[in-house]
Amino acid sequence: MSTPTIVVIGHGMVGQRFLEAIAEQGVTDTARVVVLCEEPRPAYDRVQLTSYFSGRTPDDLSLVEDGFLDRHGIELHLDDPAQNVDRAARKVTSRSGRVFGYDTLVLATGSYPFVPPVPGKDATGCFVYRTIEDLLAIEDYARTAKTGAVVGGGLLGLEAAGALSGLGLDTHIVEFAPRLMPVQVDEGGGAALLRTISSMGLTVHTGVGTQEVTTGDDGTVNGMALSDGTTLDTDLVVFSAGVRPRDQLARDCGLTVGERGGILVDEQCRTSDPAVFAIGECALAADGRVYGLVAPGYEMAETAAVTIAGDSKAFSGADLSTKLKLLGVDVASFGDAHGHADGSLDVVYADSRSGVYKKLVISPEGALLGGILVGDADAYAMLRPLTGSVPPVPPEELIAPAGSAVTLGPSSLPDDAVICNCHNVTKAAITACSTLPEVKKCTKAGTGCGSCIKLIGQLLPETGDKGLCGCFPHTRSELYEIARTLRINTFAELLDSHGREAARGGEGCEVCRPTVGSILASLAPAIEASGYILDGEQAALQDTNDHFLANLQKNGSYSIVPRIPGGEVTPEKLIVIGEVARDFGLYTKITGGQRIDLFGARVEQLPLIWTRLVDAGFESGHAYGKALRTVKSCVGQTWCRYGVQDSVRMAIDLELRYRGLRAPHKLKSAVSGCARECAEAQSKDFGVIATANGWNLYVGGNGGATPRHADLLAQDLSDAELVRLIDRFLMFYIRTADRLERTAAWLERLEGGLDHLRDVVVHDSLGLCDELEALMAAHVANYRDEWAETINDPERLRRFVSFVNAPDAPDPTVAFVPERDQIKPDLMILTLERFDALEGTTAR
Repeated sequence: MSTPTIVVIGHGMVGQRFLEAIAEQGVTDTARVVVLCEEPRPAYDRVQLTSYFSGRTPDDLSLVEDGFLDRHGIELHLDDPAQNVDRAARKVTSRSGRVFGYDTLVLATGSYPFVPPVPGKDATGCFVYRTIEDLLAIEDYARTAKTGAVVGGGLLGLEAAGALSGLGLDTHIVEFAPRLMPVQVDEGGGAALLRTISSMGLTVHTGVGTQEVTTGDDGTVNGMALSDGTTLDTDLVVFSAGVRPRDQLARDCGLTVGERGGILVDEQCRTSDPAVFAIGECALAADGRVYGLVAPGYEMAETAAVTIAGDSKAFSGADLSTKLKLLGVDVASFGDAHGHADGSLDVVYADSRSGVYKKLVISPEGALLGGILVGDADAYAMLRPLTGSVPPVPPEELIAPAGSAVTLGPSSLPDDAVICNCHNVTKAAITACSTLPEVKKCTKAGTGCGSCIKLIGQLLPETGDKGLCGCFPHTRSELYEIARTLRINTFAELLDSHGREAARGGEGCEVCRPTVGSILASLAPAIEASGYILDGEQAALQDTNDHFLANLQKNGSYSIVPRIPGGEVTPEKLIVIGEVARDFGLYTKITGGQRIDLFGARVEQLPLIWTRLVDAGFESGHAYGKALRTVKSCVGQTWCRYGVQDSVRMAIDLELRYRGLRAPHKLKSAVSGCARECAEAQSKDFGVIATANGWNLYVGGNGGATPRHADLLAQDLSDAELVRLIDRFLMFYIRTADRLERTAAWLERLEGGLDHLRDVVVHDSLGLCDELEALMAAHVANYRDEWAETINDPERLRRFVSFVNAPDAPDPTVAFVPERDQIKPDLMILTLERFDALEGTTAR
């Protein structure tokens, strides 16, 4: 029986959600999946597109988890869109000429920007605002422009206006409707929004249309003519006047489309051809709507995936509620926001001075039908789930100003209330979990727009016991203080003196052992503990990777990452890495942190490999530890014509200063030589960006599954000031963070947030700075390379064997097969037969 093939045309947000959904359904285990993507990059978060101008990189916006496509055998063809669909032959031809047969076809082609048919719309200097490539083009052109105009005052139009303003352009917004955001807000909400945006220095023109884009003799934009007879002088025009379903492929192959566009689908998202599905903005749903929001698109993707898997699910319509922050202004609408229902009544609170407008729509029976919130949307998370029910308090109390408003608790929400609109997750599903990470993993709630995170936290159970685990009644930060103050330098002493009564005299658990091990390692010089984490009792406290100072891989082999400070490496050192990889048969890959990863070493080979590397001047890169990983850098002013400081030197200095620093979680950093931010410093735990006057320090950034843009802590710092603040920041984080808490989560949890952090580490409000600096100085003075410490001590080398009673025998289960001129793990060997081969040996 041949393997069925699913071809997906389009790899946007909805296309990626479909891939995740069929993977969850197990479809990828039995079917070949081919994805044709028009853009040069995989799916990214289009909802957060404008955050690119705040420092997030295209990679930061990616929605594709590392390894996801390979793990599920999905074939992604970038920059190669579908050009033709032959439904009779069930074949799709791409732009490159490749032909793919299909058993099931999924159209996720999204939408295209509507550009009004006005003269001059194609002139040089005219853009649309839809993709990362659009943003890159706007950013480049804006360097020589002074004034920009956005055609369209809806969601994307206001985001585009914010981007132009942020690029330093005098910005105009032209909206044909009588108010901004006409779909989401009413006249009162539009007026509040207008006042706030105008106060930011943007010029808004409502109730007028664009009649012509005028150009100079060189064909570039120099102005706009409006329908009221006025003209605007502008160098750049962005069209953001709505979108249209991208249904041309469907039209060309004879699928039924709606009179006003959109591929007609039924409740299972099937088109007029049962073998073809359409999802997202290209589809005209069974209720006659084309949905332009991501949440309905996700639901359609899940419906199609479940149907293809052979189960039953229907999409008959979706909630159009939205909450956004546009130009710094909170805007939300939900339910019947405009009061279309018969007999509906409005309850309104407006404060034109502060730009706040709130309206609730109530039925004659008192049920909440919908609402609009502008300027203050904190109540959105609680109000939206109450839609359709009678609130437990009078509606006017729900929107009264701060201080007089009634605060409803999560208990007022019914179990079937939808808390996460993006992924359609109910209160009951969330309260079945215990922690936010568990909620995200099990339900995906909180991984979309993020507006539900605060309410999710309120729904999760609070435990009175804040202890680290069943062994200790204290938090991690409390244990740190106990060990530091009392100079306790062993786990056993800490457990026996400060553990729970029942745990004293025991061995601890998988939670407290590595946590305390990290505390003792970070305090080692100050409490007179051994700085080598595998000495004595410390060895038993370490996680799997630390246990052998290398990263354990899926087949039992290990990977090795030598430190390359700042990403700078000599040709001679590169040759050594190549020779080591060749001689030991290792798989090599360049990492995202400007280092080289060597995979496939057996445990007994580790010291031999380290010896070669250490002799060449390398040391441990601590890729295995909860410690500093890398300090990335661009080439800075030494080579780059845009650089204003020597970012490579600074990155090297910082990496050598903080190498080996043990922390509650891994630490990443970067130094950019100018505001173009090529090193992606604002996505790091601590990032540095050069200015003409020194350095700006950003803290609390994070990439990965829950990205967070770093916050500016201080600016225009000298070298000495920068290092001093980073010393304080890192030691204060290590001192106060919870177990396995990244700096991003710690900063958001920290009472008082960034302002409190600035008070502590910049203004020394707690009088701790001398102590923090002393702790860091002790770390720097006592740093020793763990690899060198190991290979120079015969006793320490004894642990690096596969079998204690056969130290010279390699593990026969660690095997490899060739792939692309390198190796990969041979996992087929992992069968029950392996235990026969090891009979009589003592495994590690």
